Order: sequence, then structure tokens, then C-alpha cells
Amino acid sequence: MEDVRKDILWRVYLVYLVMLVFGAAIILKVLYTQTIERGSLLEKSKKQSLQFFDVEAVRGNICDANGNLLVTSVPIFDIRMDVASPLIAKQYFQNHVGGLSTSLSRLFGDKSAGAYKNDLARERREKNRYYLVKKNVTYDQLQKIKSFPIFELGKNKGGLIIVNKSKREYPFGSLASRTLGYENKTDSIGVGIEAAYSEYLGGQNGKQLRRRINNGDWVPVSDKDEIEPDNGDDVITTIDVNLQDVAESSLYDHLVYHHAEWGCAILMEVETGEIKAISNLTRNKNGDGYREIYNYALGWSIEPGSTFKLPSMIAMFEDGLDNLDDTIDIGKGITSYSGLKIQDIHSIRDGKVSIREVFEASSNVGVSKLVTQMYSKKPQKYIDRLYDMSLNEKLGIELPGEANPFIKNTKNPSWSKVTLPFMSIGYELRLTPLQILTFYNAVANNGRMVKPKFVKEIQRSGRTIKTFKTEVLNSSICSRSSIKKAKEILEGVVERGTAITLSKSAYKIAGKTGTAQIAAKGKGYDKSNYNASFVGYFPADDPKYSCIVVISRPQGAYYASSVAVPVFQDIADKVYATNISLQKQEEEKVGKITWPVYAIGLLDELEMIYDKLDIPLDDETTKSEWALSVKSDSIVRLDKKTIVEGMVPSVKGMGAKDAIYILESMGLKVNLSGRGYVKEQSIPPGSKVVKGSQIHLILQV
Repeated sequence: MEDVRKDILWRVYLVYLVMLVFGAAIILKVLYTQTIERGSLLEKSKKQSLQFFDVEAVRGNICDANGNLLVTSVPIFDIRMDVASPLIAKQYFQNHVGGLSTSLSRLFGDKSAGAYKNDLARERREKNRYYLVKKNVTYDQLQKIKSFPIFELGKNKGGLIIVNKSKREYPFGSLASRTLGYENKTDSIGVGIEAAYSEYLGGQNGKQLRRRINNGDWVPVSDKDEIEPDNGDDVITTIDVNLQDVAESSLYDHLVYHHAEWGCAILMEVETGEIKAISNLTRNKNGDGYREIYNYALGWSIEPGSTFKLPSMIAMFEDGLDNLDDTIDIGKGITSYSGLKIQDIHSIRDGKVSIREVFEASSNVGVSKLVTQMYSKKPQKYIDRLYDMSLNEKLGIELPGEANPFIKNTKNPSWSKVTLPFMSIGYELRLTPLQILTFYNAVANNGRMVKPKFVKEIQRSGRTIKTFKTEVLNSSICSRSSIKKAKEILEGVVERGTAITLSKSAYKIAGKTGTAQIAAKGKGYDKSNYNASFVGYFPADDPKYSCIVVISRPQGAYYASSVAVPVFQDIADKVYATNISLQKQEEEKVGKITWPVYAIGLLDELEMIYDKLDIPLDDETTKSEWALSVKSDSIVRLDKKTIVEGMVPSVKGMGAKDAIYILESMGLKVNLSGRGYVKEQSIPPGSKVVKGSQIHLILQV
């Protein structure tokens, strides 16, 4: 019996001991937690329940050269609700949730009032303090939401939670969209100005303290615990939206007419390299229309064909080809090199023709023979001349995606006996349209090659904080004498050669056509597919602008003169018609009579003036209400002066009476200074009319 008792006591003591040790361990752990681990655990607790989140800065605007918005950020909002807020009484919620549901259904039209009511009632039962009512609500919708039942009580008593966001808007739609580009936040790879200048546009994000609630959502603690974001700066581009519109619409129309695959057009200011318009259009896969999918101007290198004959001619000018009236025998316009045939597309008379005629008629035989005669024994000298003209170097523009130029040298494994003659006429090498234009622009700029520029300055709150100056890539691509001869033969192309249709313009144009066969992979050149191009500058006697147009795979007519030249003409005409500095108030003499060529006004009044002065008008004179006069051969033609409803027109060159009549009829208030004709206007053409706004006109005789 005694043994049994001892055994029981031993077991009890053991249990007590274990419990004592376990209890002591708990007490020690509590003490350890309350003292040694206290700081780290409190910090961990705060991180789990409180955390700072980024508040995205509003991205800056992208504007054209005249301040017109091309890309902007507009506010949008996510509407959430603290459905289970204790400040919303149960009875009040039940009495008004139906009205709130009906209002939401009417505003958004995405689901019935009953569905909204069921959702809100369910979320209240589940005590949701951060229920998503609607994403991406506009500002106008938000103002209406604030007046809805329950929400009208505001953030605290009505449970209304507004989450600010923004999205990018394009006031001019797809205009220049590929050049404006986008920023890709996912993989940091973007395109265009948005990507290149994201550092300025993006701004600096703010911070907001948020608390985790039961369902895992994070809600703001208070407005006091927030660091305001520093919004992005504005990027002012070199693009002129009016010229961009003409370039894009003309290119589109001609692509449709010729059923082409793609096309691009670029307009550049000669002295500064500023890109005033750039359009890239690709045919949709279903064949229905065209849109900006790829930036061919920048990223697509092509065999330029005959437009490369100019660098070939300049290389020969530098190496002693001097007299443009010297002749070369082109036979019947066909020759061959190591069994490969080169043939002229445009017919010239057989036999000997002048060097001038070879270029004006774009003779493949003539140019290839000239280059072969001069460089066959020293082909690297020809390549070195091309390199001296920087044709083998990238332009280094800020926009991502520029393709590398390819001008092979004699050490290249693909160099062969036919490379030299084929390179001379623009094959076995590759350049982008922008690289080709930059070269021609250098010729127009007396040999000074400047870097194409897409952005003029950065502005913050309307104040310029950074200006981008013109960069010189090559101070002199060749000698002055070679530039002089190059300009002479380019003018000859328009006056007598393949671009003679441009010779009737009111201003002088110089340039070169190009019709290049397209190489098919592994199958040689496709004789049914061509790239048609024209590149040149104007006015030829004092170049201000250069332009290139490339249209790929046109159907039917494929010569550059009928495919690319008309687009060039449309763009150049628009520049000339809207830029008074190009219109030199020329005087046309007929016997002893002189008259100014340029004027803008009512058609009836202009016709009366020219009739009184006995000045003949072209038969193609417009019948529109407003007209502008341009020279047409030895007479005057009145062209349509377009005035778009709701858009501020250009009144430069008009008399005060006509300008006031047009602007005031649109609802603008006009004030004047000076006398004579309108020289400047304070609101740029193409801006949206805001009725009642003041517009100041500066007049000058």
C-alpha cells in the first residue's frame, strides 16, 4: 500500500514540475517579448498594418511648336465606398441605398438598379470598408456622383472614397502618334518622345500612408499623412500641328489611291534641323485604311535607289568631275557588269548625253559608268568620300529605335565586282528616310549637316527650364564648289528632269526622284515592287525647308514623279501658303505694270482688284468665299483659303477689316496695333476657339 502511495505522489510531483517548468518558460518568453523583442515586433506590426504607397505624379504635356496640346493627362477616378462605416446609420442606409443604386445605374448604365442595391447590401453585411463601386470615372461623372444619396454626405458620413488617377489623351487623335510614342512601365521599353523624355514628363511621385483593413485592402489614413507628388514638366516639340495634318492627310490619300503598303513623309527646317511634320502610315492587315503602326522614317533602313545618286555625284565632284556639260555614252540605256544588267527606267536619247542630263533624267547607266570609270581601280576612295559625308554614321537622335546605316567598304566579305556600280545608283546599301533627308538638308544648308531635332524646350508651369540647341553633325560634308554644282543639278531635276511637274510652283524647288526595286529575301529584286521617293528642299534659291516622301509598293503607277512628288507638293504648298516670310512680295512685270503676287481676302474683292489692274487670273481660280493668291506661271491663281469652324484660322497677310470680320464672327474679341496687313496673331492658328477670348493682331505695312 505504501508503495502505491509513493508511486502516485511521484507521478503528481512530476506533473507539477512539468507544469512549473512550462509556466516558467511562458513567463520568460513573455518577458523576452515585452523587453528584448518589443521594438522589432512593434515595427513589424506597423509595417503589416501601415505602409507608405506611391502617389503617381501627373505626367507632363507634350505640345507642338505653337503650344497646341498633342498629348496631355486628364484626371480619372476610381470610386470606392466605406459601406460598413459606423457613421452611416443602419436605418439611413436602408432608406437611401435604393436611391443611390438608381442614380448609379442611370449614370453608368452597366447594370440595373437592383444589381447595384444587392451588391451594396452584400458588402455592408460583409463589413467592407473599401468597396470598389466604379473604375475610371470622368471628372463630370464625379461631380454628379457627389450629389447622389448617401454620397452627398461626403467622405466620412457618406462613405465616399475618391481615388485620383490620370490617363493620356490625344486631342488630335492619331496625328504623329508613333513619333509621340508611349512609355511602357512594365518592361521600361517605350517609343517616341514619351519614352525619350520620360525623365522630364514623369515628374516625382508622392507618398501616402495607408492602413490595411480586414479584407486586405489598403485605405488612406488621412490627408495629413501624404507627400504631394511633383508633377511632370511639359515637352515642347518642333512639330507644327497644321503642317503635320497636311502631311498625314496627303500621304494617306495617296497611299489609298495607289494601294501602297506603307509610306512616310518628313518635313525639316533647313538651318535648325527641326522636324516640323513626320507621318508614318501602314496599311491595316485587313486592307481597310492606314494607321501609324511603325516609325519607318526612323527605324526602317531601305535601299534608297536613285536618291543616292546625289552622294555619288558629289563624291565625283570632289575628285575632279567639274564640267556638267561633259558627255558620256550611255548607248541605248542598257549596260552590264559581270553579267548583271543595269538599265535606265527613264528614256534619254541614245548615245552621248551630258552629265547634267544624266542626273536630271536619273540615268542608271550614266551614273554607274561615271563612277566605275573614276573609281574602278580605287573603289575604297569612293567609299571614303561617302564616309567623309557622314553617310555611314547614325544620326544619334534622342528617340529610340534609329536603324543603323549600311555603307559597305571594300573589306566587307560581300564586296564583289558589281558592288561599285550598283552602290552608285543606290543598291547594296541601306539608309533610313530620315538619314537620307538629313543628307539632302545638308546640301540645302551649304554643306552643314545638322542633327534632326524633335524637341525645342522643356517647360515647367509655363516657364522654360531647358532649351535644346541645334547640333552640328558635320560642319562641311564637302567643298563649296561641290555644293554649288549639287544644287545646280538638283534644280535641273525639277526644271527639266523627272520632277518637272514641280516646275510650275509659285516658288522654286530642288530635289531628286527615286524609284528603287525592292529586294525579296533569297529571290533577288522583285521587278513588280518598288519604293517610290522624292527628297528635296524649297525655296531652292534660299532653302528654308527640306522634305522627303517615301511610298512603298504602290500598285499600278510606281514612278516617283506620279506617286511621291504629289505628296511633296501638297506639303510644300501648305508651308508656302501659311508662311508669309517665304512669300517675298514678289513683283511680276507685264510691260510697265508691276503688282504684288501675294494677297488674302474675299474672293469677290480680290477678283475686282485684279480686274481693275488688268491682271489675268488663272482658269483654275477657286470659287470659295475666301481666297489667297499665288503665282501661276506668268499670271495669278486664287487658291481656296480654308477656314475651319471652331478652329482659330491664320489671318496673317489679311487686311484688318477682313481679319476682324472672320475672327469676330467666330466669337473672338479682336484688338489691333500698327497699320497695314496682319503680321502676327496672339492665338496660334489651329487652336480651339474659346468664345469671348481676346486675340491681338499686329499690323505692318
